[in-house]
Amino acid sequence: FIKSIVPSRMKIKLITIPNLLTLSNLMCGCLAVEAALVRSDLGAAFWLIVAAAVFDFFDGFAARLLRRTSPIGVELDSLADDISFGLAPAAVLFTLWADAPSAFGWSGGADVLGRYALFAVAAFSALRLARFNVDTSQQTEFMGLPVPASALFCASLGMLAAAGKLVVCKEALLLTAAALSWLLVSPIRMFTLKFHGFGWRGNELRYLFLAACAVAVALLRLGAVPVVVVSYAVVSAVRWLAMRKRRVGGADAERRIF
Repeated sequence: FIKSIVPSRMKIKLITIPNLLTLSNLMCGCLAVEAALVRSDLGAAFWLIVAAAVFDFFDGFAARLLRRTSPIGVELDSLADDISFGLAPAAVLFTLWADAPSAFGWSGGADVLGRYALFAVAAFSALRLARFNVDTSQQTEFMGLPVPASALFCASLGMLAAAGKLVVCKEALLLTAAALSWLLVSPIRMFTLKFHGFGWRGNELRYLFLAACAVAVALLRLGAVPVVVVSYAVVSAVRWLAMRKRRVGGADAERRIF
């Protein structure tokens, strides 16, 4: 019995190229948290979260290319994502709160409670990642807002505020945290940007969305990031509702026939 266990344990490889890329994602997330909470450098936090998203994309790509997919890689990816795309964006919102104006004059315990409530983004990001790990229906589309999209939205708010291009009040920060927390675990089916070949058929929405993103970036530069994330959520929600209505209509027609 002992001999049968030891060899199987020895086959587990921790140091692989995909895992190193995932760890790079995690390190960028840790540095983003430090930049936001310790140095209040929201510009650096934004770029570190962007770097984490790049590493997050390439670790899966490398795993498939090198045929190094493994259960450890899946678990490590989720742990890294919860730091980079859960804790780090929540830290950005937390830092933004300190200098944010308010329409209601938050003070004392209410101010402290409101500020710490922003970490709900980290908690619901963890729930989103846990559901993704066990839900096999999310291979071709997502259920709920992907955590990198949520993180980039929060990070872009911090970056724009630090550059003096945006003023976000405390009430807006709370609404942002509440909306993102709901979207992360919502039943809305959201399209992925993974292409099935390079043909137009079957990729129409992806090509159109990427073209719209390119126009937004050309016009708004980095200010396009929150616009793109909101547009992605809205387009996905409209698509999901249309598909639901079509399915319900088809089911009703089938019942009438029989």
